[in-house]
Amino acid sequence: MSNLVIVDPLPRTLDLIMDKPTRARLERLGDLVLSEDRPMPAETIERHLGETRFIIGQTAMPRERIERAPHLKAIFNVETNFLPNIDYAACQESGIWVLTPASAFAAPVAEAALGMAIDLARGITEADRKFRAGEESYGLEGNKDTFRFAGAPVGIIGFGDLGRELRRLIAPFGNPVMVHDPWLPAELIRKHDAEPASLDDLLRRSRVVFVFASVTTENQGFLGAREFALMPQGSALLLMSRAAVVDFPAFLAAVESGHIRAATDVFPDEPVAKDDPVRRLPGLLLSAHRTGGTRDAFYEIGRMTVADAELISRGLPPQLCRRADPAVAGRLRSKAVKIS
Repeated sequence: MSNLVIVDPLPRTLDLIMDKPTRARLERLGDLVLSEDRPMPAETIERHLGETRFIIGQTAMPRERIERAPHLKAIFNVETNFLPNIDYAACQESGIWVLTPASAFAAPVAEAALGMAIDLARGITEADRKFRAGEESYGLEGNKDTFRFAGAPVGIIGFGDLGRELRRLIAPFGNPVMVHDPWLPAELIRKHDAEPASLDDLLRRSRVVFVFASVTTENQGFLGAREFALMPQGSALLLMSRAAVVDFPAFLAAVESGHIRAATDVFPDEPVAKDDPVRRLPGLLLSAHRTGGTRDAFYEIGRMTVADAELISRGLPPQLCRRADPAVAGRLRSKAVKIS
């Protein structure tokens, strides 16, 4: 009996996430059963479950399917979120790894977040727009509402792969850094040269706040009007994870009032409607869910996936992808993105 690899990667495709050498390594792991133009039909999945060794994609795997897949070793979510369509406890009971190469996006997202933070602090995009409109100001007058990012107190909400990479990148800027992440012990946060803080304290004391929190059953909309009001006048907030962690109308109202300046790479509905008023809101730097989607990051998804699958094939544990813990994955509320 041959080993099979179910490849059900939408909204990704193999060409998007794998260069030719990585694709060749994947094909050496087993025969591919591929569906890229639509989610894999249920009858196709059922026909091959008994021989499947790996699943690469967002295939629904309830307990009854897991029980019909005796040779399944690992499921790789290449959309890079743990979705609620898998019975994580059943996978753990059966010794099936559920993995995601989400950290492939950490470096490009953190890099873009740093660039956007400097933009907000120094008013770079705003000054460009005024110059093009013939409304520019020179020298000190042109900097009356700006501040130096270097040395400014920074708050990081959510300290997973993205938050830790951002902390590494800003080290040369000498920022005092506070972190709020209720899922992490204070000792781990301090190891990254950051101060553990309550959410309210972080918001009150930070000049620049980066939001990297994942969406869970407990935190949807946890940043609302009360929280934005705690931030100092003229401070900056960068929403880089999921739009659902903020009360989006309250977020936009805080920007529109001039109380904070902000940047966002994510929106409640994507693509954003052409007539959405968010496009015309001063003080808001806009990015079309693109900060992580670099060519190298997408290929890194494929390399991490195949490398860990090769390890698992040899009876070794995965080393590169994030592993799903049933207690954690069951609380996440991410949804598949619509745009690669």
